[in-house]
This record gives sequence, structure tokens and C-alpha cells, in this order.
Amino acid sequence: MACGSCGTTVNGVPKGCKSNGNCGTGTCGSGSEKLAVFDWLSNMTLPNGQERFNIFEVRFKNGRKHFYRNTDNLTISMGDVVAVESSPGHDIGVVSLAGELVKVQMKKRNITIDSEEINKIYRKATQKDIDIWQTARDKEEETQRKGREILGRLGLQMKLSDVEYQGDGNKATFYYTAESRVDFRQLIRDFASAFSVRVEMKQVGARQEAARLGGVGSCGRELCCSTWLTDFRKVTTSAARYQQLSLNPLKLAGQCGKLKCCLNFELDSYLDALKPFPKQELVLKTEKGDAIFVKMDIFKNHLWYTYKDESSKWFRLNLEQVLEIIDLNKNNEKSVSLEEYESEIEVPVKVSFEDAVGEDSLTRFDVPVRSNRKKKSKKKPLANAEKSVLENTQRQPQLNRRPQQQPQKQPQPQTQKPKTVNTQDTENQPNAATQNTNKKRSNNRNRKNRKPKNDTDSQ
Repeated sequence: MACGSCGTTVNGVPKGCKSNGNCGTGTCGSGSEKLAVFDWLSNMTLPNGQERFNIFEVRFKNGRKHFYRNTDNLTISMGDVVAVESSPGHDIGVVSLAGELVKVQMKKRNITIDSEEINKIYRKATQKDIDIWQTARDKEEETQRKGREILGRLGLQMKLSDVEYQGDGNKATFYYTAESRVDFRQLIRDFASAFSVRVEMKQVGARQEAARLGGVGSCGRELCCSTWLTDFRKVTTSAARYQQLSLNPLKLAGQCGKLKCCLNFELDSYLDALKPFPKQELVLKTEKGDAIFVKMDIFKNHLWYTYKDESSKWFRLNLEQVLEIIDLNKNNEKSVSLEEYESEIEVPVKVSFEDAVGEDSLTRFDVPVRSNRKKKSKKKPLANAEKSVLENTQRQPQLNRRPQQQPQKQPQPQTQKPKTVNTQDTENQPNAATQNTNKKRSNNRNRKNRKPKNDTDSQ
């Protein structure tokens, strides 16, 4: 049996975990094997004369596991699909654990070897058995949808969370949650007539329902109850009080609606850290007055107290200082004021943040952006006016120089402009010449037409 996600060789051995025929994790590529156990004794040989343990752990849908006995001494290994005894008919499952580790799991669940709960394994599943099993599993989603419609029509106060078909397809188990007792006799008749199977109703708690459905918690990881947590311990609000958490049900409750199981994970470490701390009800007697407890920081060994008469200001004390005051009070002596104790505490200086280059800081975005925009907007018109004045002063000498510079840069306009000027001059010059010639002709004509009065004058 090899997993499909990590890849296999020609002989069917996984490349990733290299467990020589068996998947090393049991959860590669399939979420149904979420509570798998790694058999680290699979490669070890048994002592001479000792027989192999004939009870196997078989896994079904959503991590449901049971123990079955191999009465016919079949050659079964981890990952094999087997047909096991059920009531009625048979069921199909996958062998999840074999060998000596099965004894450890049976001891954990308080099941003895001679228990009547252990059924037997019929055979290894054939291809026909697997096909019937797969067709039955494909009908579960549609059956759940129709079952919820029937529940809504009957108006029962219960929630149908999951449906599981038996391997032979003759029985269906309906898992539901309900806050009170429900009479579902009519519901069973409707289910039997609608699906033509034997119906079994099984009530589960809110935690078991969340474990079967799965999901992601507020921490960003998959739910503990659906991955590795097998036993559900009782969680109380005192666990949150010991950890100095606010009793907010929205933050302390999980997806199941109950208190989170992770509240118990760190409870023992908090209880060990709280042993040297005094009781919170204890009142400290000082020269200035009685002081009462406000809050504490367990891992920094800091406690905050305030006066009964003046509760506006809190005073931070060390654990050693508080124990010293308690010892003085036991001897009927009053300690000095809390202000003097607080002045003795050295507050560590916080190191400001700098990156590797030393250019950026964490507070670079704290300055409001609007103030900078207003300052810039006031300066912009002045800068634009100055620029416009400078540009105008620079353009005026350039405009005067353009007629002299253009002929040097562009030879073609240089040849054209003088021509236009010359043509105008030439056009004006012939007109003046013609006028002068006409005047001369008119003067000559006048001279010719004149007749001398006397010949002597003319001569």
C-alpha cells in the first residue's frame, strides 16, 4: 500500500517515507486517516517461538476504529482492505495497525483480549466488495440532504450531522445532535421508506460532531479533536481564571460551542508558576492604608496593588516585596507605603527598532499624512509662481534672439526668408522705376511739344 501524494517506485514503495510497502504517515493525501498510528515495530522480527498477535485495528469513515480478530490466520498487513463482521451483514474497512502496538491501543481503550466486543475478519475484500462499498459511500451526501428535508418537515429539534453507510450497503447510521430527548420513531419509518435501508440513529455530543466534521480553529491550524486528540477532558472556566484570561465566551469557545480544549494544555505550567504567589484575597497593611490586589503577571513575577481609599492609581511590586510585606503583617507590623516599594523597581529600557540598514523604523507611519499634504499644498503655489516668473524672464531674451538664431540652425528657412524680403523690395523697386521713367517720358514729351516763340531763343 503506497500513498499517491509522495510518489512511488516501480515496486510500489513510497519515495518519501521509504517504509518498504507501508505509508509512513498514514495521512498522505487523505483526510480520513487523521488518527493514524505509525508502526515503528514493523521492521523488527519476533523472538523465536512467539506467534504474531492475531488482533488488528481496522479504520472506517472519519477515524472510527475497532479491533477485529484474525481467526482464519490470513496474511494481512497494514493498508489492506478487509471485510469484517457486522450486525447485520459485513462491513468494509482498512487495516490501520497490526502487531504488538495493537496491545497498547487496546489497553488505552480498556479492551481486554477476551472481550466479546472484538469481532472477526471474514476475508480480504474482493473487487466486487470494494465496488459495492464505493457506491454506498457515494450516496451518503445525497442521503444527508434528503434526511435534513425530512427532519424539517417533521419539525424535530435535532441536527443531522453525518451519515455513514455500511460496506454492504444494507445499513445506514445517522449521527445527530440534540439538546433534549427526541422521539424519532416516525423519523425512522420515513428514513427506512425513503432510502430502503436499515436505519440506525446514534447521538453524539458537540465535541464529537466537530471532530467528525473537522475545520480550522482561531489559531489558524486544523482542529485538535479532528487530528490527534482522542479523549475529551472536562474544561471549566477555572482554567481560564488561572491563566489570567478574560471570561469572554466568544474568545474562549470553539467551533463546537463549548470551551476550547486547548485551555487545558498549559494549565499545569500555570499552576506550577502560581505556587509561590500569595492568595488574591489577602490584604496588605501599610502605613498609608490597606492595599488590595488588582492583577498579576505570572511569568514576570509582578503584582499590582492599590489602596482601598485611593483606587485610581495602581502600584507595581515584585513578588519578593509582596512576600516581605506579608511577613511584616504576620508580626503585626505595617510596612512602608507602596510608593517607596515601587520606586525600588528598575523598569527595563525598551530597545527601539532598527533594521539592518538603519533607515526605517516602526513609527514611520505614525505621523498623520494630512498635515504633510496641507503644508505641501501651501508651498506649491509659491514655487509655481516663482517658476513662472523665472521662465518668463528667461524666455524674453530668447524670443529676441530667435530671428538671428533660426537661420543658423535651419538652413532652409534662412533661404526662404531673405527671398520674401527681397521680393517685396523688388516688387516695390520696379514700380518706383516705372514711375520715374514715366515722369521722364512725360517731361520729354512736354519738351518736344513746346514751340519756340522766336528762332533766336530756340537757337
